[in-house]
Amino acid sequence: MNNLIETFHIHLVAEKNASPHTVTGYLKDLNQFCAFLRQSGHACTPEGEVDIHQVDRLAVRSYLAYLYQQSSTGTTMNRKLSALSSFFQFLCRENHIKTNIVKTIPAPRKKNALPAYLSVDEMFRLLDLPDNEGFLGVRDRAMLELFYSTGMRISELTGLTLDSIHLDERRVNVLGKGKKERILPLGRKAVDAVRAYLKERHTLLEKKKPETPPAQLFLNTRGGAVTVRGVRKILDRYLGPAFSRGLSPHSIRHSFATHLLESGADLRSIQEMLGHASLSTTQKYTHLTIDRLMETYDKSHPRAQQSGANSSKP
Repeated sequence: MNNLIETFHIHLVAEKNASPHTVTGYLKDLNQFCAFLRQSGHACTPEGEVDIHQVDRLAVRSYLAYLYQQSSTGTTMNRKLSALSSFFQFLCRENHIKTNIVKTIPAPRKKNALPAYLSVDEMFRLLDLPDNEGFLGVRDRAMLELFYSTGMRISELTGLTLDSIHLDERRVNVLGKGKKERILPLGRKAVDAVRAYLKERHTLLEKKKPETPPAQLFLNTRGGAVTVRGVRKILDRYLGPAFSRGLSPHSIRHSFATHLLESGADLRSIQEMLGHASLSTTQKYTHLTIDRLMETYDKSHPRAQQSGANSSKP
């Protein structure tokens, strides 16, 4: 089984050109499935090794039941099932097995949970939290402004290089999932924040004098590129103390989409800016409050409006 997973790993990198994040996720999910099979005894030889030919519907459904007992969400279970299906489909193509039994198993139902996001006032308060002076404060402010201005993912922000940013033209080139590039507009506040950061960045590199200047836009205090984990820690530091409810760094992306939608942007445009392959993924942002919907309805629908004369008739 381990050899088959390694072969699939090579397939993801060499043939599918999958992103490192996708590859890491797939391998983690497959290894977790193997660990469950060994622990439960499903599809195992007398020596305790997983036999791919013995993996059946019962083994996969037992795995899903185990995930449910571990309080995994429907979204997480669907993702893991998708990873298994891709793996088994690859094994079918390579003639290791005859059928992809994973495709015959219904996907767990997802909870239609609304994404957490900040109001416009809260977002402005968040953007004002970093200091206006010093490398860290100026860098963090530029990060936050870029996130809110573009709605990009954390992995996309850490992948930005100096060549990605075109401040005079107010645009940024982002490399998204599947290594698909998209061009996003930049707000003037984001442009100003990045300009201020670039000065601090230049000063830092003058002090550190690295042998090879990093191409990445955002750096840490040592002069190296900031990682995805590093950005998460930075954003959590601002989101945690300032807001009582549970917000994550991804909440800024949700806020970007929500505020655009509330201001009249169409879903197709938001889909393109977010880099969603499917419009159905973007539709979760149609969570305008019922009060706002009712207010719009009362102002716009002819049958929701009654004149004083009409309302007084018996």
